[in-house]
Amino acid sequence: MDDATNTTAATSRPRSHLSIGEVLALLLEEFPDITISKIRFLESQGLIDPERTPSGYRKFYDDDVELLRCILREQRENYLPLRVIKDRLDSGQIDPTNDLVRPAGIADIGDQPANASEVDHTPLDSSLPLSDVPAEATSVVDPSGALRAATVPDDSLLTADELCSVAGIGAEDLASLESYGVITSDRGTYGPDAVDIAKIAKRFLDVGFDARHLRGWKVAADREAGLFEQMIQPLVRQRNPQALEQAREQLAAMDGAGSLLRSALMRAALRPHFDR
Repeated sequence: MDDATNTTAATSRPRSHLSIGEVLALLLEEFPDITISKIRFLESQGLIDPERTPSGYRKFYDDDVELLRCILREQRENYLPLRVIKDRLDSGQIDPTNDLVRPAGIADIGDQPANASEVDHTPLDSSLPLSDVPAEATSVVDPSGALRAATVPDDSLLTADELCSVAGIGAEDLASLESYGVITSDRGTYGPDAVDIAKIAKRFLDVGFDARHLRGWKVAADREAGLFEQMIQPLVRQRNPQALEQAREQLAAMDGAGSLLRSALMRAALRPHFDR
């Protein structure tokens, strides 16, 4: 066999994996808005976990590509937020192989009965009213029920260096927090929520926690936020100012109640250490 034949055979031999650019090319026809940045963002959020070469390049296999297609379809067809998609992938409710029946998306919530394993969609007007939630429990919301960030103006965008300076953390700490999805950026800039998260994360880092330990709080917060989003979707779909205001009030009430419940559960779990 001559050199030309050897070269042809080598180039025609199927590769075991794809690069991120090749994956992008495969997905563009079905998902014209997909970008390499979007794929990297899905990885930062823990939805995909491609292998890496020793030099750090991503290696995508057929299962990784099918998982990406599944995630993007759930976003496009069922309007599911990423945190809900991740929960359902982790629990097996969404199966990228299509062997399992997929659950209804958020767009269908309110039109179908809830499963025993899903949140109980009690009518929103019977939810806990804001007046029943102590003020100290509503640390994430203002009195009107609008979500807010506490430390910098809502329209402020900071660079990585500025965020580190404001929060008092190092560049390595920020990189580690981002690698575990605790903090996310928008094309290299950070909003007020990132500042709040970084300041709180610093307290844990100062007493010996690693960024990987804080991943659990991120996962729990995403799961809780996903449940809240499901509850307010019937109001959001009405698209009128009164319904949107009611949705904000319900978010405030649920956030406050969630803070109280978390505190009570933590006290119960840790009480043996204080009752000795």
